[in-house]
Amino acid sequence: MSACLLAGALTLALGADAAFSLEWTHSVEQTRWQEEWRVVAGALVLTRAAVKGSGAGMEPGAGARLENGWWVWEPAAAPVDKLLLAASGLTPSAWRLCTNAGCLQLGASASEPLLLRPCPEEGAG
Repeated sequence: MSACLLAGALTLALGADAAFSLEWTHSVEQTRWQEEWRVVAGALVLTRAAVKGSGAGMEPGAGARLENGWWVWEPAAAPVDKLLLAASGLTPSAWRLCTNAGCLQLGASASEPLLLRPCPEEGAG
């Protein structure tokens, strides 16, 4: 069974692994950040995080290990029902959202925050 993700007005198919990633550049430190997510039982589960350095508000998480210049760890975060991505248009990069079908840029220009959430489950509600 495959899952999908709603990204604002877009619907993105995730495939059987129900996975997607987010990557961006921190607005103050100008450092890359990556997160890997999965849709599980109608919720978003953070499975991996990585940061290329450390600094203001972006310290590596517990158990982080250095891999090819990135601090990588598996966060122990509770599942969430949505993510809200700021879209100020003033940050050094847009959000890069990748699925098994490819990547797209989100929030590159100033707009309302972008809501990411799992698609409603078939037969729910």
